[in-house]
Amino acid sequence: MSFIPIPADCDFTLANIPFGVFSTATNAAPRPCTAVGAHVLDLSILSSTVFPQVLKMDSAAKICESLRSTTLNAFASLGKEARVAVRNAVLEVTKNGSQWQGEVEKAMVRMADAKMHLPMEIGDYTDFYAGKNHAFNIGTLFRGPANALQPNYIHLPVGYHGRASTVVVSGTPIKRPLGQTCPPTNATPNFDQCQKLDIELELACYVALPSEMGTPVDIEEAESHIFGYSLMNDWSARDIQAWEYVPLGPFNAKNFGTTVGAWIVTDEALEGFRTAAIENSAETLPYLREERRRGKGVFDMELEVLVKPTGGNDFSKLFTVNAKNLLFSFPQMIAHHTITGCAMRTGDLLGSGTISGEDKTSVGSFLEATQNGKEDVDIGGVKRKWLEDGDEVLLRGHAGSGEGRVGFGECAGTILPANWGRWAKVQGQQKA
Repeated sequence: MSFIPIPADCDFTLANIPFGVFSTATNAAPRPCTAVGAHVLDLSILSSTVFPQVLKMDSAAKICESLRSTTLNAFASLGKEARVAVRNAVLEVTKNGSQWQGEVEKAMVRMADAKMHLPMEIGDYTDFYAGKNHAFNIGTLFRGPANALQPNYIHLPVGYHGRASTVVVSGTPIKRPLGQTCPPTNATPNFDQCQKLDIELELACYVALPSEMGTPVDIEEAESHIFGYSLMNDWSARDIQAWEYVPLGPFNAKNFGTTVGAWIVTDEALEGFRTAAIENSAETLPYLREERRRGKGVFDMELEVLVKPTGGNDFSKLFTVNAKNLLFSFPQMIAHHTITGCAMRTGDLLGSGTISGEDKTSVGSFLEATQNGKEDVDIGGVKRKWLEDGDEVLLRGHAGSGEGRVGFGECAGTILPANWGRWAKVQGQQKA
């Protein structure tokens, strides 16, 4: 038990201890933090007051120094030992009867008063496509059920290289993108704003330990390269994507915005929720065979998509899906990503791909729920085929319950109108 109050159904119990970066109105400098209940704990303060006395290890000084940075990169690069030590130290100094209560209270900030930032400096971003149900649903839409999955799909984690420059933290608005689209009735493309704006419900992981160029990460060591996990919404312009993705895959349809949650939840918090991924009908090649976890490479967690339509007062829950609906685990993604000798760096971001279940209430995108715009989704009495300006999207996820609940907080974004700039006149001529 902690002297810090923890509300019922709170994501940030003592079973969690996630990591993030925050600032306040009175101190604009971003600095590392954790969350307990409805409070943020300033780890930069604790690293100067409490942790030097509580961390009984040779690397204590280096750990404390890393917690005075503006991102979590330096801390993450110290690996699991440092992460576990700080987690245990937080549990020690926040328990009832702690001799450090006075010092901890000086480091406490109400979550409502904290401005959250991207937790890590992201150098590279790769988004995978490991949600088998989503891949099957999309393939069925465009190629039919017999050819829904490409021949390579069950043999390797398919992915594409995303754009790190437009990865933003939860709460950052997203502008509707402009681009080329080419409806089936057209012989040549249009220039217009995206008409089929969509979401993608995903999990993401952050790389902690880097790897050397030319040296693949062994599957049995890949987990040690992971710092932790967060929610992710890979916003997608489906009409732009349909025109551009042949032959090289997604490009502008995906590079205008990717939202990640503010909190990184570690393996230590999620250890008890490991479970088996979707059964793979193929025998994977040896470099992807994960023996250490004995088939339990993913997590049993409930993920939700909620939307508040423009002008609405409340969020409506649209979709609920379990995070275990993946064909490949994050360690397998890292092993595959590096098998060619590709170097990973601290702070690199990997997305799971859209996670969907097997029916329309458990999908992770409007593309699936509306059958590519052929059907409506009901959002509290408001009909939608795609997102409209002013719509707010909220992703949530958690595992466990009560004092053992471990959650990610929110991953939220609001759609803003497109930035037409000097192309507004062109748009007017097209519509005339």
